[in-house]
Amino acid sequence: MDALGAILREALVVAALATFPVLGIATAVGVVVAVVQAATQVQEQTLTLLPKLLAVGATLVVFGGVALGACAGLFEHAIAALPQIVRGVP
Repeated sequence: MDALGAILREALVVAALATFPVLGIATAVGVVVAVVQAATQVQEQTLTLLPKLLAVGATLVVFGGVALGACAGLFEHAIAALPQIVRGVP
């Protein structure tokens, strides 16, 4: 079960690596847009969606290769550890 635990821990790290940059950018852009809307008193819903959409898309372009590389590494590690997991060898 040690091999399975290691794979699960690595999967959590990869999930965090893949999602935190996108969530962080989306949150930051949302806060900036909310402050601008509060300052200008313009409450248009489309103004909140478009900047977040563009920022998340740009973040995925920048960090997508890193996230896919981490996913590929996790997949290779999981396939290599499969015999240990099936046999239950620590």
